[in-house]
Amino acid sequence: MLRVEKLTVGVANETILRDISLEIPKGEVHILFGPNGSGKTTLVKTILGLSGYKVISGRILFLGKDITNLSTNERVRLGIGAAFQRPPEVRGVKLKDLLRLTARNDLEEIINDLKVDRNLLNREVNVKFSGGEIKKSELLQVFAQNPKFIILDEPDSGVDLENLNVVGRFLAKHLTNKSALIITHIGYILKFVRAKKAYVLYKGRIAMEGDPGRIYEKIKREGYAFALD
Repeated sequence: MLRVEKLTVGVANETILRDISLEIPKGEVHILFGPNGSGKTTLVKTILGLSGYKVISGRILFLGKDITNLSTNERVRLGIGAAFQRPPEVRGVKLKDLLRLTARNDLEEIINDLKVDRNLLNREVNVKFSGGEIKKSELLQVFAQNPKFIILDEPDSGVDLENLNVVGRFLAKHLTNKSALIITHIGYILKFVRAKKAYVLYKGRIAMEGDPGRIYEKIKREGYAFALD
């Protein structure tokens, strides 16, 4: 589904990612762990083709097609969707109108499973939303589009425990048989989502890969200090 091959990425005049390789087959959920500043967001935005992230070497393939030099719009049309940790405010556009234009899935089921307050649909996208409302809005938008591959940037951060449990149960249900990459710092989402493989990104490099549960337990015991070995 998605393959990243020996990817090195620069931002401005600084190299942020070095020789990153990972592969996510169809129907698998993989986890990317990493502390703040490790390069997780840079990797996400590079996969999405956002401006300001220069691929110095390596390539990105999606469904066997080299998308390294494609625009973000072209990548989205191929079937890549993403929910961001800190999405922008979109003034003048109500959430319900954005969903009406982009939805390719059963909105009622998604709205109900996320326990979205119906009043939220009548508000401008992300304008004065709480942390929980932003998280639900992002997940509602991306799952409504029904993309072939989903990137979730820190779905388990910035929300209270009640909403975190709602989000976790939602993802446990709606990621079944889906292909996805979940970016996380705290790893709480593993209480709900069954991931096939995990990677640890540290100082711009993949420091470890393997079983998600074992890696998560190692992080809980040692922090990310083991990545220095």
